[in-house]
Amino acid sequence: MGLMDQLGQAVGGVMGDQSGHNPLLQALTSLLGQNGSIGGLAGLVQAFQKNGLGEIVNSWVSRAQNLPVTPSQIEQGLGSNILNQVAGKAGLSPGAASAQLAGILPDLVDKLTPNGKIEAGGLDQLLKLVQGKMGA
Repeated sequence: MGLMDQLGQAVGGVMGDQSGHNPLLQALTSLLGQNGSIGGLAGLVQAFQKNGLGEIVNSWVSRAQNLPVTPSQIEQGLGSNILNQVAGKAGLSPGAASAQLAGILPDLVDKLTPNGKIEAGGLDQLLKLVQGKMGA
């Protein structure tokens, strides 16, 4: 199983879907990858901070309770260009993609930053966490 499949399953676990075949998750993981257009987890967090949503995204990274995010804030945080890329890769409308991302991004970022900060290997940490839960 490749990294994309594993990460898709990990993100799927956040959504309660262990199949890892959700097209939105595949699109998100490809953009979150180090060579993706978001520029990894740090790039995602920086985009939200730059676009006026620092308090929200910082709550996901920190050990504090995750603040909720609305679909319109997802578009504001990512920017319409990135949101359109994710939606297009997933075969969804931007509105549907932002609604689904609003439900998964807080938990995903939270799980990728277990120590309250962005660290190198965060994606690896999530994969280990998921593999441990799956008994792999």
